[in-house]
Amino acid sequence: MFTNVTTSFWQGIRKTNPFLLSKSFSYRMNHFNASLVPKDFRPFRIGLIQLASTSNKDENLKNARSQISEAVQNGSKMVVLPECFNSPYGNQYFNEYAETIEKTSPTYNTLHSIAKELKVYVFGGSIPERKDGELYNTSMVFNPYGDLIGIHRKIHLFDVDFPGKMTFRESETLKSGNSMTIVETEFGKIGLGICYDIRFPELATVAARNGCSMMIYPGAFNLTTGPLHWELLARARAVDNQIYVASCSPARDVSATYHAWGHSTVVGPDGVVLSTMDEKPGIVYADIDPEKMASIRKSISLYTQRRFDIYSETKPLKLNEN
Repeated sequence: MFTNVTTSFWQGIRKTNPFLLSKSFSYRMNHFNASLVPKDFRPFRIGLIQLASTSNKDENLKNARSQISEAVQNGSKMVVLPECFNSPYGNQYFNEYAETIEKTSPTYNTLHSIAKELKVYVFGGSIPERKDGELYNTSMVFNPYGDLIGIHRKIHLFDVDFPGKMTFRESETLKSGNSMTIVETEFGKIGLGICYDIRFPELATVAARNGCSMMIYPGAFNLTTGPLHWELLARARAVDNQIYVASCSPARDVSATYHAWGHSTVVGPDGVVLSTMDEKPGIVYADIDPEKMASIRKSISLYTQRRFDIYSETKPLKLNEN
């Protein structure tokens, strides 16, 4: 099953904290492993598929199948595809390549069959989705039985302006999603965002406070934002919440109209990069370990030191205009 969290950020923060320990020091010391790590978190290997997408959707889907198969052969139980993996990225392409989310759609059918055939969790990057006359940037998640267990529509649209470098406004074409997404897997709960969503720390914080051991972000940062913030943001989301973070990018194609940064990356709960690569096509592997999370959360006890008595309710500051 999957959960779309539509409550406000602070409503989510105030939900029951699955990691909150007794105030008793002895209880914390004797039970930190069980309390600081989500009880359903199990070790697994993840594979991030850094694809080079082309203008040929059929070729993109065929390439995704081949690369996922390789990742599974190398032990991956969960695989992640990049943002807009089945099409070129850009406002001029979204409408042309958009699909509805239904079993007869090419990308749905491909990801469903791959997951079922290879017995693997597939986080399907994102695709341009057509729904109720609107276009969305949408991720689908399938379990090893081929069941659709998650749908995430990009919440924060990429509207930026770097004078003299680049201007891009996804909102000219796309509509934003209006809910968070948490999926339940046999390895634990996973939170999901798409690209620009990673810049908003509330998503990862709410996910972590609701039992997620990892955030996954398919993303296509460019040659301006990539060198500045791609790794920095993944590490920040990880260390803020002492969770794993996986960011999967398309490979860079200098002949395309949009040049992705690449450098797909997995970060551990201590903020240290576990695995990464360059801008070329390939697969990034990482072994996800609950014991590492337990050790980090014991060493730096954020989950016993949160001061919700102070910031359980956070409101915008009233500015002094004098």
